[in-house]
Amino acid sequence: MRLDTAVIRRGCPNCEIKSFRHLCGAELGHFRAAAKADGPLTVACTQQAAQFSDEAGERPDEITFVNIRETAGWSRDGADTGAKMSALLAAAAIPRPDYPLVTMSSDGVILIYGRDEAAIEAGRLLADHLDVTVMLKQPTDITPPAATVFPIVKGTIRNAKGHFGAFEFTIDDYARPRPSSRDRFVFEPPRNAATSRCDLMLDLSGEPPLFPAHDLRDGYLRADPKDPAAVLRAVLAARDLIGSFDKPRYVDFTPGLCAHSRSKLTGCHRCLDLCPTGAITPAGDHVAVNAEVCAGCGQCAAACPTGAVSYALPPADTQLQILRAMLLTYHEAGGAHPVVMLHDSQHGTPLIDALARHGDGLPANVLPLAVNELTQVGLEAVIGAFAYGASAVRFLLRARPRHEVTGLLQTIAMAEAILAGLGFDGHRVATIETDDPDALGAQLGGIEMLATVEPPATFRTVGKRRDLLRFALSELHRLAPKPVDVIALPQGAPIGAISVKTDGCTLCLSCVSACPTGALRDDPERPVLKFVEDACVQCGLCQSTCPEKVITLKPQIDFRAARASTVVIKEEEPALCIRCGIPFGVKSTIDRIAAKLEGRHWMYPAGDKRLEALRMCADCRVILMSEQQFDPFQGVPERAPPRTTDDYLRRRENKD
Repeated sequence: MRLDTAVIRRGCPNCEIKSFRHLCGAELGHFRAAAKADGPLTVACTQQAAQFSDEAGERPDEITFVNIRETAGWSRDGADTGAKMSALLAAAAIPRPDYPLVTMSSDGVILIYGRDEAAIEAGRLLADHLDVTVMLKQPTDITPPAATVFPIVKGTIRNAKGHFGAFEFTIDDYARPRPSSRDRFVFEPPRNAATSRCDLMLDLSGEPPLFPAHDLRDGYLRADPKDPAAVLRAVLAARDLIGSFDKPRYVDFTPGLCAHSRSKLTGCHRCLDLCPTGAITPAGDHVAVNAEVCAGCGQCAAACPTGAVSYALPPADTQLQILRAMLLTYHEAGGAHPVVMLHDSQHGTPLIDALARHGDGLPANVLPLAVNELTQVGLEAVIGAFAYGASAVRFLLRARPRHEVTGLLQTIAMAEAILAGLGFDGHRVATIETDDPDALGAQLGGIEMLATVEPPATFRTVGKRRDLLRFALSELHRLAPKPVDVIALPQGAPIGAISVKTDGCTLCLSCVSACPTGALRDDPERPVLKFVEDACVQCGLCQSTCPEKVITLKPQIDFRAARASTVVIKEEEPALCIRCGIPFGVKSTIDRIAAKLEGRHWMYPAGDKRLEALRMCADCRVILMSEQQFDPFQGVPERAPPRTTDDYLRRRENKD
């Protein structure tokens, strides 16, 4: 592997760079000396990271390790990878903040669910390690064991919920075996709706999984009972699941920012639609995130338009800082046409290693960046990458992903629409879906050399996802080949405007009270509806709330919105109280109501002074009724009994 230290130094001008041939052996003393010095230390070797950490003494956590061998040097283009190595070193030097943990505990209570002897044999293997119960679904001729080492019952799981350490199952056809069972199990009379609670579940039923995205449900193990090797692997995995375990709290949630619901009307439901494990559920005006069930796919955070959900491994601003350091350093070192390839460690890293060891390796212009989950990457990261000088972005996915990647595909569709609208030609953002390293190499080698922005943006990132996206879009628009003011976006985009049929709008302002971000506003002095496009997150609450159904969402980017003033959608003359003179409504609405009631309703005969009450504010109307000693139920025709609030609500439901 060739090390072009001159090129690397050009990309990292403020770093002291030293190269060695055998740092983990004959030259280990140089590492010991560097480890004792003050300041951050980066070691461009991951193979011997354990050895270096042991040698570091009291500061192993202060050393960063980065792989420039499989990701860069071991390549057909290895002689030209100096700029890439410099970029990888710069990206690794960005500190990642700590993230909170969730502690989950298991006392080793396990339920093994199966059909035949395979489940009982699994119970025998685990009986010395865990508290085992075996439940058989519709058992056939199974001979009872001579000694009862663990309970064996029958039942069919109707419903499953919970998580590692706290599973709960609803069971039908539940029954215990009779002790007198001889050559086969004979069970007591069954009962339905029994409840079973356990810490772990080993599913050997051979039926569809009990949980969505079951591979991501900690503590739920599943194997084909006809595959002894798979069953043994599941048994070995279950044996060690006892005690307390820490897992990351993948997302932070701020309920006050959530735009899910208002007044029992649903607005934004992006996270609910995308969560593969069911960890997110409605909870009144907002949603709730179950940290124990959450598997960290990050689709909720990537799609959340308000920033109520934010990812922690790492936060969005740190992710953008890493991309900034990588791309700006690559350009500074003389690299051209960089392709950012985002991948995960479980699938992408082994694939890259295999391509480096047995194939041509990664092309010199492909910059790999490992993330916890590909679906955590939001639109701000993709747009930011192009603003920082990327020519293309690729997401390396499994041929068969472990969970739905709908959110990621939506992000890609939005990014493609924005880039095409700004004049970036070619296929800029796409997925590579393969488990074959040769196929990966072929697809990477086929990416066309596309132009990048010149010079790249250099803005620093800080804030929540929406702030990052707003700034990245502004910078990309400034540098775009063909900047335009407005770009239409696909449905579901978190940016846009609204369209209001003003002829049907009565200025009731229900939409203003429902809007969670202040995008829709009123004026306490006049009947007016205003709109601030930069604040709109396309949650749809205004559309759901509008009684006249005159509001529709309009997903788009208007690059002028950040600088635009508040737009007046509709304004009318106020209705002034004829008694005290204060404004209390919309004049056209009051006139229309008076015209409909005069002479057509028994309470308001034509020419009657009682009509004046309709043109008064609420306070003056009460005073007038008191002065006139008015009884609203006097003289009510028998055929028309007084209507109550329930009558109006029922009529509205029937109309809807």
